[in-house]
Amino acid sequence: MTQNLEVDRRVRLNRDRVLQAAVFLADETGIDSLSMRRLAQELQVVPMALYKHVSKKEELLDGMVETIIAEIDPSAGGSDWKSEVRQRVLSARRALQRHPWARQVIESRTTRTPAVLAYWDSFTGMFLAGGLSVDLTHHVMHAMGGRMWGFTQELFDDPAAAAGQSAVPSAAQAVMLQQMTDLYPNIAAIAASSAHDGASVVGQGCDDQFEFEFALDLLLDGFERLHRQGWSSKPGKPSGGRQD
Repeated sequence: MTQNLEVDRRVRLNRDRVLQAAVFLADETGIDSLSMRRLAQELQVVPMALYKHVSKKEELLDGMVETIIAEIDPSAGGSDWKSEVRQRVLSARRALQRHPWARQVIESRTTRTPAVLAYWDSFTGMFLAGGLSVDLTHHVMHAMGGRMWGFTQELFDDPAAAAGQSAVPSAAQAVMLQQMTDLYPNIAAIAASSAHDGASVVGQGCDDQFEFEFALDLLLDGFERLHRQGWSSKPGKPSGGRQD
């Protein structure tokens, strides 16, 4: 890895080089192993050299999120806003699949950097450019939540259980499954109704990609229906069938 990240001594270290190296290191060894000292070792510089470009680890993590955002395909500005949003979301999802640590870092950020705000702004702009009202778009963004970044919490996620499942003998698994069925029959019936994707890099659970796109399409279809009905959250305005 050191050879791959070896710094050309004729080229001065810069912020982009630091961030790219940090992303590469996190991809290779995981985000928990990332430290300023470890990054400096990989870049073959003293740790103090990094602080000229990122003042602390939190700023480094913010910058790594910016690097991930740069990998997300921009909006093409087409007239079909649903298609534009869908493609943007799935591009974000592919970026997170390339960098499995990114979800954890994105969720941990408390500072909204210019790059993050610009992404939010452009994402919101796709709905507004499609003719959705500011009112509807406000609620749309709440509904989208983490999907704008390409992830969502899966209902049947249980990473801890999945990690230890292989160590549990098959007989014990059968007992556990029967206990689950006896105590929570409805959950057991749903959970056993389809194949599970143990290799998912965004989250353990059911067919991860299918479930994500299924929910995304439901949301987009619903947004389109409300838009056509002139939906408004304001009292006395058309609600498109909204019931409070």
